[in-house]
Amino acid sequence: MNLLDFGSVTARHLRSGLAEEMYLLTGQDFTRPVTIYGTVNEVCNYKCLYCECWRMPEYKPEMSIAEWQKAILDLKDFLGKFHIQFSGGEPYIKKGFVDLIQFCHDNDVSWGVVTNGSAFMSDKIVEATVAAKPWTINISIDSKRSEIHDHSRGIEGSLDRVVTGIKKLVQARQAARQSFPVVIKPVVHRLNFRYLPEMVPWIQEIGATVLNFQPVDRWTPETHNELWITERQDLEDLGKVRDELLAMKRAGAPILNSELTLMAWEKHFLEEKAPPEYLPCRVGMRNFFIRPDGDVELCWFYKTVGNVKKNTAREIWYGDEARGRRKETVECDSLCLFTCLSHKTLGDKLKMGLTLITGINKQQ
Repeated sequence: MNLLDFGSVTARHLRSGLAEEMYLLTGQDFTRPVTIYGTVNEVCNYKCLYCECWRMPEYKPEMSIAEWQKAILDLKDFLGKFHIQFSGGEPYIKKGFVDLIQFCHDNDVSWGVVTNGSAFMSDKIVEATVAAKPWTINISIDSKRSEIHDHSRGIEGSLDRVVTGIKKLVQARQAARQSFPVVIKPVVHRLNFRYLPEMVPWIQEIGATVLNFQPVDRWTPETHNELWITERQDLEDLGKVRDELLAMKRAGAPILNSELTLMAWEKHFLEEKAPPEYLPCRVGMRNFFIRPDGDVELCWFYKTVGNVKKNTAREIWYGDEARGRRKETVECDSLCLFTCLSHKTLGDKLKMGLTLITGINKQQ
């Protein structure tokens, strides 16, 4: 990532911001998806306490790599230059995934991935990833303490392996003279929150670029019984930790979250509605989630709006279903702190970009 890339992304988000304001003020829909997510599978090799993927009795049918390629080219025809963020499950488990990211690079489509990092133990996977020139690599780590991370992720020894993989990835990045950021994504929960500040210097020691925190949500029995933060003392301590992270961020620490989302942590665990400064919700005016079977959502919590195997992205985005979801999501008052759903102003996005660039420059 460089200033030229940053300028191109800023221009796209500026156009999106103007279209969103027009929609909110007049109802005229000139919006276009600006944040594209591709969930290529649901299968995973980890057993995270807050995830349902590994417990599913059956999985959604998966699109083939050829079908993903067709969907990506169709999005390019609709949007021009765009970025797609891949995830799973664990995306590197999908057969042909490295061919898909190389396809993105070959067709001038910016791409990133969210991964548990286990695949980077393989030199071949690291080499293929770097060769495809990613925009960002997002890796899930919950703590620098192996007893916490390994327990949260359900795999003994997983922290040691992912740190080894990150070092391999960073070495390959340096050898290729690339500068993509490695983003560490901790899930914030009762077992790890007191130790989050110690991750700030640690992620830089292992070669990563920035942190992007995401509070756990309630999906599984463990998130209700073990991981949710409910006790008064725990909530008070959470506020103190948050304030420490805010102070670190203001002093230049590589923390990607906006101050607004950090300030909402206690509200999240108290399950409060979103206050006015977080509204209106804008995901329906900017997000385009493609599921493994091709179904498209504007938000996880609302019905699908189409399927990329049956309709073009333009038809889906401006179809009756998507227009209906846009109106519904704008009126939603839920407080979402998922990194891909949380409220972000244009200013927030600019600050996030500058944080990434600053973190990359410090590593060079």
